[in-house]
Amino acid sequence: MIMKQPTDRRTLLMGGMAALLAPAVARSQTTDWKALSDAEWKRRLPAAAYRVLRHEDTEYAGTSPLLKEHRKGTYVCAGCALPLFRSEWKYESGTGWPSFYTAIKGALETKIDFGIGVPRKEYHCVRCGGHQGHVFPDGPRPTGLRYCNNGVALKFMPA
Repeated sequence: MIMKQPTDRRTLLMGGMAALLAPAVARSQTTDWKALSDAEWKRRLPAAAYRVLRHEDTEYAGTSPLLKEHRKGTYVCAGCALPLFRSEWKYESGTGWPSFYTAIKGALETKIDFGIGVPRKEYHCVRCGGHQGHVFPDGPRPTGLRYCNNGVALKFMPA
């Protein structure tokens, strides 16, 4: 006689989430993200995310649904799903873009951007090279930094 284990709601949900995420995790571990062509990125991403992540565009201030996101979880790159920020690091900067005072160690790479005529520190996802935003030295403690992120460049994964 085979005995069935009782299944509670949490076990069922966790198993379902694992089954849904397994293909994405497998793809993220095997894809050479920086080698993808522009055409492949355009096919994979929504238009606004494509313009920001691949062509360093900026979404309009105040338009991101992530501004109203206050649940616990992790913000990941919309291009390759690499975790970039934790929800407890998000704060209301008043700028109109999701803002964080720190990032997950090793998740971002930076360069100096002269696009508006003055130097700014731009940051990108270290895995896929997708443009996320700019970091400024006017944030809150403990770092004093403001990672000003385009909402379309992120996806929120609730805890």
